[in-house]
Amino acid sequence: MNTEVKTLNKDIQRLGFIEKIKPHIELIAAGLSGVFIALGWLFDKTDDNVASIIAYLLAFIIGGFAKAKEGIEATYENKELNVEMLMIFAAIGSAIIGYWTEGAILIFIFSVSGALETYTMNKSHKEISSLMELQPEEALLINNGLERKVSVSELRIGDHILVKPGERVPSDGVILTGHTNIDEAAITGESMPVSKGKQEDVFAGTVNLTGAITVETTKASNETLFQKIIDLVQSAQSEKSPSQLFIERFEGTYVKTVLAAVLLMMFLPNFLLDWSWQESFYRAMILLVVSSPCALVASIMPATLSAISNGAKHGILVKGGVHLENLSHIEAIAFDKTGTLTMGKPEVTEVIVADGFEKEQLLWKTASIENHSNHPLAQSIVNYVKSTQKRDLLHPDNLEDVSGWGVKAEINGEHWKIGKADFVGREAVAAFADGKATDLANQGNTLVFVQINGVLAAMIALKDVVREESKHAIDQLKKQGIFTVMLTGDSTLTASAIASESHVDEFYAECLPEEKVEKLKLLKTKYKTIAMVGDGINDAPALATANVGIAMGGGSDVALETADVVLMKNDLARISEAIRLSKRMNQIIKQNVIFSITVIMVLISSNFFQLLDLPYGVIGHEGSTILVILNSLRLLKS
Repeated sequence: MNTEVKTLNKDIQRLGFIEKIKPHIELIAAGLSGVFIALGWLFDKTDDNVASIIAYLLAFIIGGFAKAKEGIEATYENKELNVEMLMIFAAIGSAIIGYWTEGAILIFIFSVSGALETYTMNKSHKEISSLMELQPEEALLINNGLERKVSVSELRIGDHILVKPGERVPSDGVILTGHTNIDEAAITGESMPVSKGKQEDVFAGTVNLTGAITVETTKASNETLFQKIIDLVQSAQSEKSPSQLFIERFEGTYVKTVLAAVLLMMFLPNFLLDWSWQESFYRAMILLVVSSPCALVASIMPATLSAISNGAKHGILVKGGVHLENLSHIEAIAFDKTGTLTMGKPEVTEVIVADGFEKEQLLWKTASIENHSNHPLAQSIVNYVKSTQKRDLLHPDNLEDVSGWGVKAEINGEHWKIGKADFVGREAVAAFADGKATDLANQGNTLVFVQINGVLAAMIALKDVVREESKHAIDQLKKQGIFTVMLTGDSTLTASAIASESHVDEFYAECLPEEKVEKLKLLKTKYKTIAMVGDGINDAPALATANVGIAMGGGSDVALETADVVLMKNDLARISEAIRLSKRMNQIIKQNVIFSITVIMVLISSNFFQLLDLPYGVIGHEGSTILVILNSLRLLKS
């Protein structure tokens, strides 16, 4: 029995190991291919021809299997040859004329690029599963006064569901009974909970914070706003970039042209130029080798990897070369407000105390009362007082939370009310501090009022303040000729104030996730390439829709996985650096491409005029590859 258990455990461990290495199998194969190339070269040096050929054959098979399989399957499905097939023919051709090293290196370079492409694609699908985890799987259905747990997929429009404090809302709907605070960060991205009561809308995926509510569902599970976020991410990621489409169109033509030229070289010179069959075949094989886009592949991949490594050193994580390339073409950038341009948490910006009240004492007692609330505004006030006063807080004699309005409390016989303007009296607020409440509200502040024994005693202004580095970053982007836009789910009043402070050119307020996507599509009609910068779950569709999605390193997992670029240190100034790095990379890639194509053309011409022997063809072909790689490595320098 123990032996069987041990065997089972070993099988499980073996399966676990296989699952771990499965996503990296192509990269491992490429590495093994490189090892066998090195062995083949060493055997060559010791004149062990059999062993070297065996090593090179293993390098061919192990390194080329994935790409050969992909090329053959694509050729069968599309009924058209592709670059993968050309690489296979070139490698076989080089082996036929005795240059096994050439063919093996060709396979190795192509297998490495394929492994990196597969790895990037696997990473890009993770955000969908991350999103799905936030959507509740079960709901508490109320039917004839009885509660029953059901799958969310079973819910129908008109069903009544109970959502308890701390639970996520399972479906879009309208509140029938109850009053609560809802955290809508998953939908709007805003950090402050929204107070909601009867006949107000709630959305799937949002969190019920305080009170129990009964909700009537208004949409099927596959039509909720949260599901739309998932669908938008999937849709945007399935769209191919213009450069990718161009490469796919160019691919078939290039392969056909090279193979046609090789076939013509095999036969026509024998009849037209009086070459021997041996010479014709020899020249055709040289043409197949020197025409293979080995140098062209090396023109792009090393430069891209060097630039990505450089960016990583400076806190800029780029998930692929195409995204880094696109950065240099950006004409407009859209920014989320909360947590991106701003700190993401409300902070006390001003405290106004009426005559006759001592400020420190009042704030100390206010914090003592607010310390019993979980509301973000209350906690911000408590943190502010704790940072300015080094003394313990009081415990109120009596405390009552008035949901949606504020809190009542009693301290040493004093009756306190802390909350909204209507909670303490709208007329008193209008007259307080010469009407300064209106000015503070116009500047994007949220106001909390303190009333003691029926007298309005203080007004505390809180605001999600703009990051200092945001202003500098926006100014830098403007100098680079980039148009800046802010997208937010917040009110127009607050958005206007934040836009002015952060120096952005334009803003759109009260945007739900799908509206952010629409705004981005509108920007795409005006500007060729646009970027989106965000940090929340709600930003995922917009990040996926933009030509380049940029996430803050401290953002949600979904935003990080959806984005093409991640700013690891939450520093917006790195965007400007990334754009400069992208321009350097594109410049070096252009140099490499022009050089490699020129070398290929010279080699092809020399071969046609019988001026190029195979060793010199190999030297020219491999030499050009080495030179473009060395040129690319310059990007590793800051």
